[in-house]
Amino acid sequence: MDFRGTLLGGVVHLGAVLMLPRTATQDAYARLEPITKVNGFVALPLPTSDRTILPFMDPAFAVAVCRYDLSAGSIKLTAPVSQAYTSVTFYTRRDVAYYAINDRAAGRRVIELDLMTAEQRGELQEDEEVRPPTG
Repeated sequence: MDFRGTLLGGVVHLGAVLMLPRTATQDAYARLEPITKVNGFVALPLPTSDRTILPFMDPAFAVAVCRYDLSAGSIKLTAPVSQAYTSVTFYTRRDVAYYAINDRAAGRRVIELDLMTAEQRGELQEDEEVRPPTG
């Protein structure tokens, strides 16, 4: 009898852990919505001990965000690389990081990326210069 109770408790716990991120109303996307426009970058204020927009922000890093929408077409991102550490990370609407690159991996003075859906990539002309990301 103890084994079944422990198993049921484990299943309920696992289910709750997996469902909470999908039901949370104040996820990162919702927190950024009032201060950002779609397909436009906004620099976030540095976090303080009593106020931060996103969890786990490091005050040693400058952070800019862009809520993007690919339904109207692809997006070209160009980020200059400076002496300081530079990194670009893409997240899904559900906070899953699916691609990241930093200045060292880019190996150049500019990080250039074309962000598009699989369907948009399939519609490109063969001679258009779009390379898959490396890194």
